[in-house]
Amino acid sequence: MKTFRKSFIKKKPLRKASSKAQSAMEYLMTYGWAILIISVVLAALFQLGVFNPMTFAPKAPPGSCQVFRPNGPGTTSFINLEGVCSGMLPQYVAAMNGGYINGTITSGFVANTPISITETAWVYDPSGAILAPVAAGSYSYGCQTHLYEAGLNSMSINTIRYHGCCYDYGSGPFNVNLGDGRWHFIALSYSYPQQQIIFVIDNNVQTGSWSSSAPTLGGLAFWLGRDMCDKWYTAGYMANVQIYNTSLSANELQALYLEGIGGAPIRLQNLVGWWPLNGDAKDYSGNGNNGQINGGVTFVSNWWSGYTPP
Repeated sequence: MKTFRKSFIKKKPLRKASSKAQSAMEYLMTYGWAILIISVVLAALFQLGVFNPMTFAPKAPPGSCQVFRPNGPGTTSFINLEGVCSGMLPQYVAAMNGGYINGTITSGFVANTPISITETAWVYDPSGAILAPVAAGSYSYGCQTHLYEAGLNSMSINTIRYHGCCYDYGSGPFNVNLGDGRWHFIALSYSYPQQQIIFVIDNNVQTGSWSSSAPTLGGLAFWLGRDMCDKWYTAGYMANVQIYNTSLSANELQALYLEGIGGAPIRLQNLVGWWPLNGDAKDYSGNGNNGQINGGVTFVSNWWSGYTPP
């Protein structure tokens, strides 16, 4: 009798463990599919950016900030920023989709004279494709010898180059992966007569020099999302493009980067074109250099995946 009782007492805990395991299996069989579906839905929502704080950040509507020139386009007296210019995220950005925006700058540069120039933009490459540049220049005998270009060429995705159709004047390789699925700030600044070039990607700065004769411009065209010479097209997104008729310093370019994608221009007296691309291709510099949309350019609101404020 004692042996039986001992055996019975020893086996009782095993029955309890077996019962708990059976209950756990029944629970998993009953609710496992529901748990799996919920996990998949949460992963999809995370991928879509629903849990990204940028989703709920306040967005600036199109035209909410602009430069006011009381004396008209091209003037510099008493100009100032008007509207909501606090650096809020834009409501829209331009999805280039192989299209481009072009136009002519009719004020801010003196034709046929050597000049200084700065071009800046925010770009995003979600597909790993090559980004075409922000370009400004003038044609000469079918060869665009005077071209100012802040962009990425087809030979090195981590390069900003400064070139003409017949000559390659300088480039800046960076230790930055521009096809990493993040937004990046790119800029080019050329100073005359110093003939110095400053290239910037985000907070990375590189300097170079002009190796040919001083460039001149006989009227200025601008193209956003397409190389003027080799016809590379942007496959990604673009926002907050600015062009100045002066060379901004490396510190000023870094200050523009730190303002973020919704930052307002600086040195308003030298600003000749400002295209936020927040829902349209209008020029908000007050100079009336509105862009013309060609091809598949759209404006998208769900753009902030890959954007981290500086």
